[in-house]
This record gives sequence, structure tokens and C-alpha cells, in this order.
Amino acid sequence: MKEAYVFEYLNENEYKKLERSVKKYNMLAYKKLVFEYYPSLKEGKILGKLVSMNSQEKTKTYELKLPTDERFAKVHGDMKLNYTIYEEKKIVLLNTLTPEDILSEGHRTELSTCNGVVISKANAERDMFKINLLKMMER
Repeated sequence: MKEAYVFEYLNENEYKKLERSVKKYNMLAYKKLVFEYYPSLKEGKILGKLVSMNSQEKTKTYELKLPTDERFAKVHGDMKLNYTIYEEKKIVLLNTLTPEDILSEGHRTELSTCNGVVISKANAERDMFKINLLKMMER
């Protein structure tokens, strides 16, 4: 039987907050993360693209793009899981979920939406400008 990988967190509290925010604002990404990507990572299947390698510590850092609405991605950036694999120790270190700024703000306060895209309270004007620009470009 193949030995399973164990999940550890760079900062568990912050990661769980980001994860709950993904659940609240992007249920499809959350379902893929929990029911498809996490089990695959535990089995040792590497997902995503290699971002960096550290030969001294024998680690590899990956970024896995999560399913994201096209408008959300254009306004806030792609939603990604960043993780590091320690192959010798059989550990998957879950670093963070991005875009951190909107996800952490979404955890702290209830965010509003415009045309199906969440709007940051801190940068509402910038987000509205991007959404309106995208809407105008679609015409």
C-alpha cells in the first residue's frame, strides 16, 4: 500500500479563514478543492505547475489554479492554491490561497457584489471601474 501524504499548514488559522471565504464566495472552487484536489494530494499526485525547487531542503513548491469565474479572475486575479511538497517526509505544506486580499476581507466582513463579482470595501471604486470596463469591452 502506498504511504499517504500528511497535510500541514504554514499558518493554519489564516489558511482556514481563506478556505472558508472560498467556500462562501466560490462554491465550485471549494468543492473541487475539498473533494478532488485534497484527496489527490494526499495520494501523492502532484497537481498544478512547479513554481520553485529547493535542493537543500528537498522541497518543491506548486501553484494549482482553482476554477474561477472569468470576471472574478479579471478583476481580482486567478484563485490559486499554493503548496509545498516535502517528498522524503511525505508532507504537503498548504501555504495559502490567493488572491489573499479579497479572500481575507471576505472573511472579516460581508462583501457586496456587482454583476456577479464580489467587490472589496477597501477598493470599491477600483473594482467597480474594472467591472464597468469589462462590461463595456464585452459590447
